[in-house]
Amino acid sequence: MPVNRRTSDPLAERALLWPLRKPARSRVPIAGQISSPAKATIRTPYFLATDRRPLVQCVSDRDGVGRHAESVAGMGRLLKRMMDVLLSSLASLFLWPLIVVIGVAVKLDSPGPVIYRSLRVGKCGREFDCYKFRTMVAGSDALKESLNRLNQRRGPFFKIADDPRVTRFGRFLRKYSLDELPQLWNVLKGDMSLVGPRPLPVEDCAQYAPGHRRRLDVIPGVTGLWQVMARANPSFEICMMLDLAYIQKWSLLLDCRILLKTIPAVLSGEGQ
Repeated sequence: MPVNRRTSDPLAERALLWPLRKPARSRVPIAGQISSPAKATIRTPYFLATDRRPLVQCVSDRDGVGRHAESVAGMGRLLKRMMDVLLSSLASLFLWPLIVVIGVAVKLDSPGPVIYRSLRVGKCGREFDCYKFRTMVAGSDALKESLNRLNQRRGPFFKIADDPRVTRFGRFLRKYSLDELPQLWNVLKGDMSLVGPRPLPVEDCAQYAPGHRRRLDVIPGVTGLWQVMARANPSFEICMMLDLAYIQKWSLLLDCRILLKTIPAVLSGEGQ
């Protein structure tokens, strides 16, 4: 069965991803495929610009269920965590006046709490409270089911460009991703990293196919490859491809590049 194939979407060919003459070997779990007792190996035609050992190597046993083992030594995880704590602490220190102003504005704009807590799925399926500035009217979650027909995303995503639940000030916050500033606290707590696959709500993760769960092998991030390369693209396939590429080719240099690319992506005001 075909496991990895090139997509016709031009976004897949941009920036950090490109096809090579000789596809490289990458170990990932193959759902539903019976393999040798030791492991299963597939070929992928894409390499990241930063070629490092993958953050997670996955081997597949006889029943096709992946057993995931981290291939980066403890030093790699330690350095990533140190960078998260240092940068998020500095950002909190310099941005606290802006955070206070936004909090007051949210409270004055509409009734309800300033901080919105969303139950998200993190590494290895662990659930945690993801913090954001509230950008919707109070009780917006109860209205979600009635708006499913307006969903503009494909796959386990839910996003409406002109969501009627979003407040006037909330639209401004979303446009420049300012609503995500409270997630610096999630980073300091260790629930999230500055860079990684975005954490999805529990109900969205419940729609994952077995192969999709690979993006839960790492700590989710405030920003990631998808945010800087295909932010406005509704394709879940593109999101998964970029997230898995990040997992397979992780390095501190790659994290730094994504962080630098996040700045113009945020300032462009393309958030929804």
